[in-house]
Amino acid sequence: MSTEKVCQGGSTLIFACSGAADVGAVADQAARRLTQKGVGQMFCLAGVGGDVAPIMERTRSASGILAIDGCSLDCVKKTLEQAGITQFQHLRVTDLCLEKGKSPVTPERVEVVVTQARAMLQS
Repeated sequence: MSTEKVCQGGSTLIFACSGAADVGAVADQAARRLTQKGVGQMFCLAGVGGDVAPIMERTRSASGILAIDGCSLDCVKKTLEQAGITQFQHLRVTDLCLEKGKSPVTPERVEVVVTQARAMLQS
């Protein structure tokens, strides 16, 4: 991706947990599915954590931000907040009756998260 494209703002950015737990994998796959559906664009949480200038510029200029965490550790939410980004919607996979360690990735579980995320972004 070119630096020029990274620096353009305006779209809804989606940051997701991609952690080792099954619910992190569900969050990651939901973010990818939302991107495929044109709901927003999955973006680089590591770049936010690393304070990478073009990623920070794009994040600050986004028209909306959705943070999808897998569990109550809220790594995505905390990473955004530590970077000074406080205006975002937050979705936690375990709040959707998916239990950490007992929710392997399935299309049905990913769709539960996708449906909730779409509803949140439309409200």
